[in-house]
Amino acid sequence: MTFRYPATLHCTWTSVKMAWAGRPLKAAVALGLLAAGAHPAPADAQEPCRISVLGDSLAAGYGLPEPEGFAAVLQSALRERGYDCAVLNAGVPGDTSAGGRSRVDWTLADEPSHVIVELGANDGLRALPVPQMEDNLAGILQSVQQAGLPVLLAGMLAPPNLGETYTQAFAEVFPRLADQFDVPLYPFFLEGVALDPALNQEDRIHPNKAGVERIVANILPTVTAWLDATGVPGEPS
Repeated sequence: MTFRYPATLHCTWTSVKMAWAGRPLKAAVALGLLAAGAHPAPADAQEPCRISVLGDSLAAGYGLPEPEGFAAVLQSALRERGYDCAVLNAGVPGDTSAGGRSRVDWTLADEPSHVIVELGANDGLRALPVPQMEDNLAGILQSVQQAGLPVLLAGMLAPPNLGETYTQAFAEVFPRLADQFDVPLYPFFLEGVALDPALNQEDRIHPNKAGVERIVANILPTVTAWLDATGVPGEPS
């Protein structure tokens, strides 16, 4: 399904994002709890750092050569900062939260030490029931935590033309789950990229090379703080 965000909806999109007001602090709060031992014990620092990105086409790097996809660019950025981490691409184009939930075991079988959950965009594009998405994401977070792995949740926003009631309910799912499972939250995976023609492919949905680089630059401080808090420090700057 192809969905285009009309440029005229910028204002509506911005109003939906108001739901995230103050949420960037959530990551810092959750990371503090991580450091205090609120989560299961992190992977041994001597073990390889393997971050699996369980997601959809945004994680998979749809329409881009593999070296330009999110996983590869994030891996390069981390290694440039001294984090000896492999970033595993567990993104499947078109996947909804239900699809991601159905393959959690497959993702965990790849023996990651950390998991980033990036799902929900296709639920929104298809206007699937918000409670269904929340239940699926909760199941994913529960499975990863039961495996004793640190998890980072990447938030998403629904297309603004679906109406205020739907978009508001959709936006509220991610901070609520972050609170429920006590995990760090990156509020909006496409922050600074959504709706910008210069940062997206012709479909205006999937980031281009520059868009992926912007996403990685934006999310990187949250990821490195998460790694530090879970025993995977980079080299001193």
